[in-house]
Amino acid sequence: MKLATMRDGSRDGQLVVVSRDLTQAHYASGVANSLQQVLEDWNFLAPELQGLYAELNAGRARHAFALDTAQCLSPLPRTHGWFAGCPYPSHLERCAREKAPTWRQEPGGAFLAPTATWACAGVTDLDFSAGLAVITGDVPRGCAPEQAVERVRLLTLALTLMQAQAQADGGRSCASAFAPVAVTPDELGEAWHAAKAHLTVQVQLNGRKFGLCDAGADMAQDFGACVARNAQAQGMAAGSIVGALPVSHADAARGFCSLRERRCVEAAQDGEATTPWLQAGDELRVQARSSAGDTPLFGAIHLQLS
Repeated sequence: MKLATMRDGSRDGQLVVVSRDLTQAHYASGVANSLQQVLEDWNFLAPELQGLYAELNAGRARHAFALDTAQCLSPLPRTHGWFAGCPYPSHLERCAREKAPTWRQEPGGAFLAPTATWACAGVTDLDFSAGLAVITGDVPRGCAPEQAVERVRLLTLALTLMQAQAQADGGRSCASAFAPVAVTPDELGEAWHAAKAHLTVQVQLNGRKFGLCDAGADMAQDFGACVARNAQAQGMAAGSIVGALPVSHADAARGFCSLRERRCVEAAQDGEATTPWLQAGDELRVQARSSAGDTPLFGAIHLQLS
C-alpha cells in the first residue's frame, strides 16, 4: 500500500492512504491519525489500511479526493531516529573516504516538506545527497540482518543538504526531505529483491538530468544489513528511518546523486572540478521509478534554494 501525510496545521499532519497511481487519496482517520501511530501498532492497524487501499484502487472509497502532493508533508514529518550512510563503494572510493560505509544520526526534529524552499544564505559549499530510505517498526538491539529486514515497513525517497566539509568530516546535514509517498515493499514487485530496491533514482538540477542511477545495482550492503548496523548498540524504535545515500554507480556514465562525487570525478579526469556547489536560485527535483513503469513510485521531491 501507499501512504502519505497531509498538512493540517499540526506537527504530525494527517495520515492518508494513496492510490497506486498517486492520483487519489483517502483520509485514514477512521484507523489512525498519523503514520507514527500505525508504525507503533503495525500488525493491528496495517491490515485495516490495506483494506482501505484496496477500496481506493477499486474506485469504491466513498470519500476519496484528488491528491495534491504539494500539500504533503514528509511521510514522517519528524522522528527520533534518522540514520544516514552510504553503502556504495564507488562513492566512497571516488571521494577518498573509508572503504566501509560510515553512519551518522541526522537531525530528525522537523523535516522539510517534499515541495519546499530552503534559504541557503550564508551557507557555502552546499552539496546534496539523494537515495532511498526505509522506515522501520521496532528493531531489537543486536538483531541479525535477516531479522532486521523483516522490520522494514515502508520505503521512500530521501534528499539531504550538507556542507561539503561537514560531509568529508562525517558531520550532519543542514536539512532533510522525503518524497510525499511511502510504500510497503510489496509495491515494488520484483524490484524489491534480496533486501535491495532496484529502482532508478532520477536527479534533475535546474531542469537538466544530473543522475539516473539504479539504487540496487552497486549497493554493497542491503537494507537488512544497514538497519542491523544502526540497531547494533541500542535497537531502534518504531518510526526510525535508515537512508542509503547518495546512490552511486561504478559506471560514472549513469550520472550522480551528489555534487561532491561529480566534482571528484571531474578533478580526477580534468585536473579541476567545474560543477559549482548549490547556490540560491538552484532547483532540485528527485524521483524514483521501477523498470516496470513510468509512474514515479513515491512522487517527487522538489526543492528550491533561495
